Amino acid sequence: MSSPTKMKIAVVCSSNQNRSMEAHKVLMRKGFDVQSFGTGTHVRIPGPAADQPNVFPFGTTYDEMYKKLVAADKDLYTRNGMLNMLDRNRRIKDHPERFQESNIVFDLVITCEERIYDHVVEDMERRSSALARPTHILNIDIADNHEDAMLGAILICEICEMVMPQLHTLVSVARLASALFYLDFLFSLLCFFTGDQVCRDSNVWCASLRPLFLFSLLFSWVQGKELGL
Repeated sequence: MSSPTKMKIAVVCSSNQNRSMEAHKVLMRKGFDVQSFGTGTHVRIPGPAADQPNVFPFGTTYDEMYKKLVAADKDLYTRNGMLNMLDRNRRIKDHPERFQESNIVFDLVITCEERIYDHVVEDMERRSSALARPTHILNIDIADNHEDAMLGAILICEICEMVMPQLHTLVSVARLASALFYLDFLFSLLCFFTGDQVCRDSNVWCASLRPLFLFSLLFSWVQGKELGL
């Protein structure tokens, strides 16, 4: 399926295992340009008891985790759905990723819990000087279990389908404003280096030529964007 939008989307939970990966799967099937992440220090998967989780570094592949759980207790991790979850994950990508270690600039970041939202905002503020465009951050509280993850993924997909056309327009307007500013700067340089005498001789020349100059360059730019140039 071709992508319904050129916008880049990130879905973020704690361990990049359950909630973000279910949403990743659903959005990917709909053709969105999506990536998923976690914000925790380690990947945690429920173990035989609440106080005995399986802990892995973020670089560990889903396939390695799957094999380790099979070796530890295949029946237990089949019953609690962990093997099914890891099997789904390894079909989508190689390993869980940490949002704080990514250098990608996203147009929309969706978090699955308020605590995760705080982590993302904190990280975005840290690297805000390096961002080339606005990033929208949205939180949707989703309980960390298989059933709620599936429902949450459907909700996230519906929201993306509703907001992405409007978001695309907002970003296009921001880029258009930047382009106009840049074109105006180029025109000022042109007047300074080549039309300075003309501008001194006639203020009407400068006042009338600038809008025409900007419009012609803008029209060429829009045509190029429509043709994918």
